[in-house]
Amino acid sequence: MINGAKESGVPGSTEKSEDSGSDDGEIGASDSDEEHDSRTNVESITSRSTFSSHLEYKLSQGEVDNLLKRKWNYKWEVPALRAPNCKWRGTGDCFLKDIDMNEMCGLKPRLYKHWVDVYQGSGGTDFQSSEQRFFFSICNSYRDVLHHNKKPFYLKGQEDSSILDAYVLHTLNHVLRTRDLISKNDAKVADAQGQGSILNGDGFLDHGFTRPKVLILLPLASIAFWVVKRLIQLTPSKHKVNIEHMDRFTEEFGSGGVESEEEDEDVENSKKKKSSKPSDFQSLFGGNNNDHFMIGIKCMGRKIKLYADFYSSDIIVASPLGLITKIGAAEVEKEKDIDYLSSIEVLIIDHADVILMQNWSHVNTVVEQLNRLPVKQHGTDIMRIRPWYLDGQAQFYRQTIILGSHLNPDVNSLFNRHCLNYEGKVKLVCLYKGVLPKVLIPVRQIYERFEADSIADVDDARFQYFCKKVFPKIKDSIQGGIMLCISSYFEFVRLRNFLKSQEASFCLLGEYTKQSDISRGRVWFFQGQRKIMLYTERAHFYHRYKVRSFFFVFFLVFPTVNRYLGRKTSSHIL
Repeated sequence: MINGAKESGVPGSTEKSEDSGSDDGEIGASDSDEEHDSRTNVESITSRSTFSSHLEYKLSQGEVDNLLKRKWNYKWEVPALRAPNCKWRGTGDCFLKDIDMNEMCGLKPRLYKHWVDVYQGSGGTDFQSSEQRFFFSICNSYRDVLHHNKKPFYLKGQEDSSILDAYVLHTLNHVLRTRDLISKNDAKVADAQGQGSILNGDGFLDHGFTRPKVLILLPLASIAFWVVKRLIQLTPSKHKVNIEHMDRFTEEFGSGGVESEEEDEDVENSKKKKSSKPSDFQSLFGGNNNDHFMIGIKCMGRKIKLYADFYSSDIIVASPLGLITKIGAAEVEKEKDIDYLSSIEVLIIDHADVILMQNWSHVNTVVEQLNRLPVKQHGTDIMRIRPWYLDGQAQFYRQTIILGSHLNPDVNSLFNRHCLNYEGKVKLVCLYKGVLPKVLIPVRQIYERFEADSIADVDDARFQYFCKKVFPKIKDSIQGGIMLCISSYFEFVRLRNFLKSQEASFCLLGEYTKQSDISRGRVWFFQGQRKIMLYTERAHFYHRYKVRSFFFVFFLVFPTVNRYLGRKTSSHIL
């Protein structure tokens, strides 16, 4: 708990308070866009900013109780832009029909102008009806957003700039408005203190417990490199006169350079090895595939500081694994903490489809740690903390944006159970053509139905059906070359133990299988010394092994990545 008022901080701590950045050239009141006399019309637009209305709203206890029931009533539908098979569905009132695309929708004027210039400079036309303008309006509503039809960059060869630009602009707008509000209030408080008076009122409650306001979760360092570079590109020139530690960032997050002939030869050899992999694999893992990273970004008026201390950062870009490491260290060592997660107001989870192949439970753990009461004060002025932070209601004000290429029960669960934004929810609903026509080889496909008492019993019922109905046919058959494809590692372990108990002839190809065992197992399977191969979807995602001499493929459940179904000729699907 936090005790005392307006203390300088924890003894021995070097962390700065949320508004301590003024010495570093923070955006002051005289530096804001709205104070230009030639922009009087902008005042009327920014006065309707969703940023202010969202954060200044006061929740009643009845509204909190309703949110905790986690009952969501989707009342409206709006066709998605340039996607005839998709619709946006949302709770509460439909805000999309009332949007004036000719307005700046609450963006800071300089930020809006720079965005338009970048869009037009890249060859774009008709900005007001563009996809990124439309999606920004959704993000700027401060509702929780679930977009599961994003085109994967590793299939197209480049990032979907419309979605990326929209949430990057939303991030910058939120951070710059936060710093601008605090700087203006700092100036007013300083003037009042100089005159010997005391200012109070809700207008001066502009702080959280700590400074970081935006958390962006990404799966790989190469993707983080693109996102941060795009964030810098979309920042107006006035706010990025100097970018600190850019060389270090490029070295650690970029693909890196070749420093010697030996390294050059190694790179060429690695390219030759990768040439046998599919193009989507090379696009995704061809860069920096480090999945353990975390970096703080601080916006300081006329410069951007990369690798800022987390407590003095405005934006934290991290992988789920990188944050999990910090959370684990804080649980073991008492002197460490993760209080910089206590005041996150915008959470963005991009490339959720790739994170699903890593470990989605890490995302659940991170989200559960957000918006908790801090264990230390960190130099924050208690008298200026927003009331809903002190009341433990920060989770109801946090906006969560989840982006991916396909839907998954784990993503749905997070969106429905852990995203409790009082503004409501917006999600994309699509009708898909299916992937069965993509199975080009004319093979027999068999779908078997089994009964389950409830959704919770489906996994057990499927496993029992396989053991009692399917496996006896496999065991009695003299035909080898049987591949069993598993989506879950827990199912992989359970099926492996079952095959051992049946003394079946099988080999393993899983994400945690030793490379020597994988090589040996592939040879045995090819030579017919092993009848069955147990293959996990994650192992296929990360390695794309070419397995020869298989004649039957059994999917115990449809693969998470639908395109894998078209790449493997299947004979049985449960």
